[in-house]
Amino acid sequence: MDTQIPGMSSRTYTAIPWWIAMMEGIALIIVGLLLLFSPAMTTLVLVQVLGWYWLIGGILSFVSIFVDKTQWGWKLVIGILGVLAGLAVVRHPLWSALMIPTLIVICLAVQALIVGAVELIQGFSGGGVAAVMLGIINILLGIVLLFSPLSAAIVLPLVVGIFALIGGIIALFGAFRLKKQPELTAPRPSVI
Repeated sequence: MDTQIPGMSSRTYTAIPWWIAMMEGIALIIVGLLLLFSPAMTTLVLVQVLGWYWLIGGILSFVSIFVDKTQWGWKLVIGILGVLAGLAVVRHPLWSALMIPTLIVICLAVQALIVGAVELIQGFSGGGVAAVMLGIINILLGIVLLFSPLSAAIVLPLVVGIFALIGGIIALFGAFRLKKQPELTAPRPSVI
């Protein structure tokens, strides 16, 4: 997102320094390579990190009720869900490493079915042959994922690894582009 900084010229600035983009790229490449070459262990570790994140987030949601009383009901529900989900993942890591990717695949299948139906409706309402074709492809993908979510969940870490690797490489190129063109990076605030 481009923003204009008050008191500065009308040039636009990005909100991210080049070195943060570089670190994100390196992290994505590392995770991508780990998912490609050791998918089971990496998935287990990532699911454990997710479990601890949910657990700590749930506890912090409880604490926030006492700090800020607004929307305390939602904070309580989020806290309970976070603690329960976090404890389930942390206490049953192997089960979680299989179930979480399976649930992700089921969610993707439902999304593919919905998007496919919308594309079919648009295609038959004058959207053209391309919309109909995309709708059919999405619906077929959704059906395949729904009827074999476990198989798709086993392949999911490899697919995510490929996307992470590609995303990391793109982030590195973007970081080096930002470094070579300092006018694209956000200026440092002056310290008085």
